[in-house]
Amino acid sequence: MPDGEDPTTRELRIRQAEREAEERRQADRSPSDEETEEHERRADKAAYLREKLEERADAESDDPPGA
Repeated sequence: MPDGEDPTTRELRIRQAEREAEERRQADRSPSDEETEEHERRADKAAYLREKLEERADAESDDPPGA
């Protein structure tokens, strides 16, 4: 984790990773194809948001102090 990362960004990344994992578990347990697809879409969205937060964290760590 980059040293200059905003704690809020770090917390959001953790939450999105947890959501992704939970939705994937729900998809595995869903009794119908429709529910499985819904949970998979939610997991994909959480993964996308986590990736964007990782990009933000990288950008924050690349910023010079005071920028």
